[in-house]
Amino acid sequence: MNEFVITATRSMQKYAARVVADLTKFPSFTAQADSIDGVEALKIDRFADGEMEVAVKESLRGKDAILFTSCARNEAGISVEEAKIELYQTLDALKRSQVERIIVFEPFVSCSRSDRTTRRSSVGLWVHFKILATMGTSHIVTYQLHSDKSKSMLDPTICLIDDIPALTLLKKYLCDTYIRDLSTLEKEVRPNWAFCSVDAGGEKLTRQFANAFMAPLVVAHKQRDYSKSNTIESINILSAEPIAGKVLWIVDDMIDTAGSVTSLILALAPFNPAEINVISTHALFSPPAGERLSRLSAEGLLKHIIVTDTVHCAGNEILKIPNLEVVPSAGLSAKVVRTIVTNSSVSKLMQPFNAEVYFKKPYLFNQNL
Repeated sequence: MNEFVITATRSMQKYAARVVADLTKFPSFTAQADSIDGVEALKIDRFADGEMEVAVKESLRGKDAILFTSCARNEAGISVEEAKIELYQTLDALKRSQVERIIVFEPFVSCSRSDRTTRRSSVGLWVHFKILATMGTSHIVTYQLHSDKSKSMLDPTICLIDDIPALTLLKKYLCDTYIRDLSTLEKEVRPNWAFCSVDAGGEKLTRQFANAFMAPLVVAHKQRDYSKSNTIESINILSAEPIAGKVLWIVDDMIDTAGSVTSLILALAPFNPAEINVISTHALFSPPAGERLSRLSAEGLLKHIIVTDTVHCAGNEILKIPNLEVVPSAGLSAKVVRTIVTNSSVSKLMQPFNAEVYFKKPYLFNQNL
């Protein structure tokens, strides 16, 4: 096992503490950090003019530093801009403390949608990755990047990236909470459920759900106006089976303003499904997402909303949303950390999920997740 420490920027200190707590549950495994809650503390100083300085409080020479960070909505209430500056300053401080490796664990990369190179605009994700790699990051870990092509922005000889499929957490949650046994999977789910993509680009993720539960796939073909952000012109629904009477699960990697989800639900409603639900990894919930989702729930068009906590889920905007279920990800993050520090293969974390196998031998899946 590599000698390592776990640290965090202010935006992810509580999350990192939960990861450390889960790490200590593994037999013969100790998180090697000395401060309170097992998370190595950083000292943040602010000058009178607003500038920031980050200092490492203890010697980390020769150790691997696993840095949890988020530039999205967070428990500390730090803005996107300030969170990024703190992250970059922290990398400099860690590098100057002569750590062996820096592993940046960013569950949600907030600039992941800024990945297009066809317009006269900056490419925020490239800028972010370039800064991380240039400042000494040797490994980036994240959950469910917005696009597979994004990983090609990094030179693997300089900085590696692992994009862990956090949707597996949601598939397991559906099994544990809504299905519960193999008989229900075979008699209720397969004939009565269907999984629907938000757009053609999301078909791949949604097909993974459909394959995992052996249920039908519905594809929504969305036309966007790319001259404006979060704008949809039209939606066409493609399905090989009738949607009427089906329990629909809309699958997406993230929900921002909920504009896409709202338009899709309104397009699906005339097909008379039994119910419509939404399942997504990253819960950005930017205004007016709360208002939109609450209205759909009040009108009986939306039943369940299931997300993970890769983006902090609390506050007035989220509290307005009824039937919101948040799946914790710290346990999976602890497994990822254990895999990295023991130099084990991450392939077990990438394996496709199969609900039938899970119900027949759930203990095997729990070990591999």
